[in-house]
Amino acid sequence: MQLRAAPHGALGGRIRVPGDKSISHRSLMLAGLAVGESRVSGLLEGEDVIATARAMRALGCAVEREGDGEWTVHGRGTAGMAEPADVLDMGNAGTGARLLMGILAGHAFTTTITGDASLRSRPMGRIREPLERMGAMFMARRGDRLPLALRGSDTLLPIDYESPVASAQVKSAVMLAGLHAAGRTTVTEPLPSRDHTERMLTAMGASIESEPLADGRLRVSVTGQQELHPQRFVVPGDPSSAAFPLAAAVLRAKTPVTIEGISVNPLRIGLVTTLREMGASITFANERTVAGEPVADLVVEAAELRGIEVPAARVPSMVDEYPVLSVVAAFAGGETIMRGLAELRVKETDRLAVMADGLARCGVDVRIEGDDLIVRGGAATRKATIDAKLDHRIAMSFLVLGGLGREPVTVSGAEAIDTSFPGFGTLMNGLGADITKAVSS
Repeated sequence: MQLRAAPHGALGGRIRVPGDKSISHRSLMLAGLAVGESRVSGLLEGEDVIATARAMRALGCAVEREGDGEWTVHGRGTAGMAEPADVLDMGNAGTGARLLMGILAGHAFTTTITGDASLRSRPMGRIREPLERMGAMFMARRGDRLPLALRGSDTLLPIDYESPVASAQVKSAVMLAGLHAAGRTTVTEPLPSRDHTERMLTAMGASIESEPLADGRLRVSVTGQQELHPQRFVVPGDPSSAAFPLAAAVLRAKTPVTIEGISVNPLRIGLVTTLREMGASITFANERTVAGEPVADLVVEAAELRGIEVPAARVPSMVDEYPVLSVVAAFAGGETIMRGLAELRVKETDRLAVMADGLARCGVDVRIEGDDLIVRGGAATRKATIDAKLDHRIAMSFLVLGGLGREPVTVSGAEAIDTSFPGFGTLMNGLGADITKAVSS
């Protein structure tokens, strides 16, 4: 599917974006590990999360949709998953696939996991390595890619794992496996990554310890073989989805744009911090805590932005927002340097390369130096057609660019947007954007 974004005027209004994808995946999985019925409100009903719901059903959990964003899950306990009768197809859900491996590692049966072409191209070695140390066995394609078969064990060993990357997916997979191990499993990561798993497990009665180290690393431990209690999960708005209307609003809001009910977890708001450093006017209103997560409404007004240097240490708190940040940088004054973006190379696409190529096609002065992305703002953008490579965040980023630029941008592969942000075009148009289906010539 192709979508076309034409230049638009000033934006304004009040919106609510879909539920947080990371928390939605975890709500379904952790509810399945509890004993009894959990309820989930505000669940993101995008394709990625629905794939996780299907997988939990295949593992024997009763997962039912009760209404818009309202779901119930009857959990089977940490050691109670059933052997699936068929291959688990996770579609494009990288978070779902990787966290599921942590759960399956503690069950003594074999499961085969696959996904769509994009997910099958992504390496799974960073998950495989610690889970094998705990006692799980894998058979995978070359490069540790899906489809793969995982043979779990009901006698997993606790480990002390030094993760080479700051990745919530790695940390969470090891912690979920650690729930099955007799003893204490510890993950140390070079920088703190998002902590939804720790917060949610703590609320469910698990023994979790988190210790910031003097050198900036984070050590997190879980004690295994505990019963998890069912919960009422309330999923806040996704800051990664809010990034797209936020990016348009910081440059083009005529009246304040309010984005309601967003998770403002300190480990998720790197984009807000960065935009403020660039000169953006973003304030938090109606701050509260919802199911253990800090939540607020974002109130955004337009401002002149300037280029800055974004440190590599900020990557874990905004890894999914760099594509749209690079679009904002194209309209800021001066040069924006985004350091240490190696992690972008192993997402749905090589986002570093795809964004640089697409920005150049749109007339933006952009270059890659090692793992750094450098964008010089101020150039007049031009008409272009961008292949999003079926990457939802690439697609939405270039639709934002088309609205902010001087000429339209057409995005192919835009159907991928439904994996995380159903109704994206309608929501943006409600603020004053001009996103339509492209007419074939």
